Amino acid sequence: MRGMKLVFGKEVRETLRDRRSVMSALLFGPLMGPVLFALMISTITKMESERAEQALELPVIGAEYAPGLVAHLKRQGVEIQDPPDDPEAVVRDETATVVLEIPSDFGERFETNDPATVKMTFDASRRDARTIIERVKRMVQGYGNLVGVMRLQVRGIDPGITRAILIEEHDLSTPESRGALLLAMLPYFLMIAVFMGGMYLAIDATAGERERQSLEPLMINPVPRWQIMGGKLLATAVFSSASLVITLLAFSQSMKLIPADTLGISLSLGLREGVFLFFVVVPVAFLAASLQNVISAFARTFREAQTYLSMLLLLPMIPSLALFVVPVKGQLWMMAIPIMGQNLIIEKVLRVESVDAVSVAVSMASTMLAALVLAMVAARIYGSERLAVSS
Repeated sequence: MRGMKLVFGKEVRETLRDRRSVMSALLFGPLMGPVLFALMISTITKMESERAEQALELPVIGAEYAPGLVAHLKRQGVEIQDPPDDPEAVVRDETATVVLEIPSDFGERFETNDPATVKMTFDASRRDARTIIERVKRMVQGYGNLVGVMRLQVRGIDPGITRAILIEEHDLSTPESRGALLLAMLPYFLMIAVFMGGMYLAIDATAGERERQSLEPLMINPVPRWQIMGGKLLATAVFSSASLVITLLAFSQSMKLIPADTLGISLSLGLREGVFLFFVVVPVAFLAASLQNVISAFARTFREAQTYLSMLLLLPMIPSLALFVVPVKGQLWMMAIPIMGQNLIIEKVLRVESVDAVSVAVSMASTMLAALVLAMVAARIYGSERLAVSS
């Protein structure tokens, strides 16, 4: 195994000399994703909280037709503004978020106990408008419900008679499981980190060396070809694993930026969970290293290999996005599918649910088996004399 060790050391040293590649593979990707994710969630939460608590300015057209409704809105902290000439124009140019219009027959219909209609003009496509729209809706509907209850009481009717069925909610969700919804994209970040961590090394170790015509002198050494391949593959897997570790550490620290108490959730990604997730996902590092070395060996130039491996980054997206869009209950046979099995286990860990040892073993074994098969394919390619010939 001396030849494999020498090739492994050579690839590691050469990669570490290329500071730009190291920064891109081990810093920018693994760090920027978790930090930007946490900052985005923190900023959105803060903004939504401020919108929910800030004074609500509401232009009202026809306020004189519904003094009771206007008084109710003022008691809720709404600042009633003068009516605009064109409600649609002020909403379009974002001068106002919502405009409330009360028709002239509101009082007449109100006195005859007929349903009275008010008109809300807003633009639901504006992301910053949703909270304000819902606040106005709840206030107007709350006033309508209050008046409805008073009408029944005046007539000596118990308002409870209108509620034929009462729903007693029994929510089994926990702060941890609700936090898992927020971290639904964590498996995707981890898989991308694994595939990106060793990508540059895999490209340079085969296609790059062949283009520089340094692969042929290496291949003529009295060392079995599979050992040369093994050294390069092992070095790729080490960098992929290092990228995984950095991503886990970045997520565990960046989660502190998210106001979990405000959201009523708990984000559990401590040392114990991080170590467990590392051992669950690290087989994917060997799978990615084997696959990347196979593709790099097939590619004729450095640029061609870079194109193919960039497209390969779509592979870890498929299970993550599929489970995000169509959630399924994890079954044992799903654990045998590489990457998907890891995604299901990560979800269980984030929800603080028990993960049986059989599922973990099946997931890790199937992924390592797939990596071994691909490594054998790579060894076969390395045995070909055409590999070292630059085109």
